[in-house]
Amino acid sequence: MNISGGNLPAMSGAGQSGEVYSAALAKRQQKADGAAALALIEGAASSSAAQTPAKSVTATLGNNVNVYV
Repeated sequence: MNISGGNLPAMSGAGQSGEVYSAALAKRQQKADGAAALALIEGAASSSAAQTPAKSVTATLGNNVNVYV
């Protein structure tokens, strides 16, 4: 992605102000991405905790297989 000064909105200053504006936009986007990632992790953690644990497997499970059709 290429960000040039021509794509930025008109600003009163010149030179480094466009770079500062771009850095501020990038920082804001990184914060939003981080918040979304944390929400995703928290959502996954809460849903896995709410799931019922698997039933215990007995030693005889699967020993008898019906092969007659």
